[in-house]
Amino acid sequence: MALAEIVLHDALTVAACSDPGVVRAHNEDAVFVDADFGIAVLADGMGGYNAGEVASSMATTLLATSFSRLLRGAAEAPEVLGHPEQIMSDEVRGTNSAIYRASQSSAACAGMGTTLVFAWILGRQLHLAHVGDSRAYLWRRGTLHLLTKDHSLLQEQLDEGLISPEAARHAEHRNLVTRALGVESDVLVDTATHLLEPDDIVLLCSDGLNDMLEDQEIGELLGQDKFSLATRAEHLVERANEYGGRDNVSVILLRLDAHSAAQPAAKRWWHGFLNQAK
Repeated sequence: MALAEIVLHDALTVAACSDPGVVRAHNEDAVFVDADFGIAVLADGMGGYNAGEVASSMATTLLATSFSRLLRGAAEAPEVLGHPEQIMSDEVRGTNSAIYRASQSSAACAGMGTTLVFAWILGRQLHLAHVGDSRAYLWRRGTLHLLTKDHSLLQEQLDEGLISPEAARHAEHRNLVTRALGVESDVLVDTATHLLEPDDIVLLCSDGLNDMLEDQEIGELLGQDKFSLATRAEHLVERANEYGGRDNVSVILLRLDAHSAAQPAAKRWWHGFLNQAK
């Protein structure tokens, strides 16, 4: 189990945890966090002969590299930050193209793909981009809110009233995604922006978590205030494994600490980093 926690300038706390689960021998999930830039990326790969592991690793590595480079450039051209959702969508689509080309050029990687959920915290704004059925949640004042909508066959059936939420919990086809990176030359990326409040916790997870745990139980584990953020991340993964661990399970937690939000307009920690980068 890979576990890490980072605290940046008493402003943003980030914890990440990833595990292959109980049933599978390989972990085809990949996670990346950079507290300096306030970014987090989680990918859940798919494809035979471990090609899913290649796709998810490419997604996190390429996106983290290109996005970090773009943000470093913002020290000289801050206007690049003016349209966060468009920036994120463009970067994800560029990553999709790279994975698609790799899948077309190697027989071992043919048909590989990966889901993606990508978070960028800029001041008190949470910007999200996602493709597939990896999720983003918000834990706020004792309530868990789902921020993303799965791109899956099961979600389409739920939307059309063809299956009940109760039956969906046990559906055999629950992991069939309708959108993924690397499957086609271009991809439609869903984006959104949410205003964070002090002590909000953002959860990014692969479906290995929410397939095993009900949202209510996820919320209960996130609400364990006596534990550090890293311990809560570990508890989520452990509970999924206790319930069978049928899939790889990965979580990233991000918390905007209360005192860091006192001056939201100034975006103190972000501007401080840009000043250091000049």
